Amino acid sequence: MATHGLASERLRTLEEIEKEIATVLQSAGNVTLELSKEKPNERLLDRQAAQFVASIQKVESELSSQIRYLTQVATGQPHEGSSYSARKDCQMALNCADYARVKLGELCKTCDQMLEQL
Repeated sequence: MATHGLASERLRTLEEIEKEIATVLQSAGNVTLELSKEKPNERLLDRQAAQFVASIQKVESELSSQIRYLTQVATGQPHEGSSYSARKDCQMALNCADYARVKLGELCKTCDQMLEQL
């Protein structure tokens, strides 16, 4: 259950990042609209530019955090509640067992052929 809660929290964070990106686009649009006027309002421009920069910094920070988390998961390092590393190890063990079975079968076949030639 803890993994489900963690996944839900990660999705909520991504939704918040998406909303922040919308804020970035809105701020950029407002600045562009204001700059297109014959006499732009300097205070409004400053406020919108400051909001744009703050939103960009928040998006960058949150996305970097998400990327670090995904990198940690992908490299199999232990982290809160993931079974990825254990599943990867299990799959590798199954692959090795399959390979050994195939090679033993080939060895058995070769031995049988050698015995038939005698």
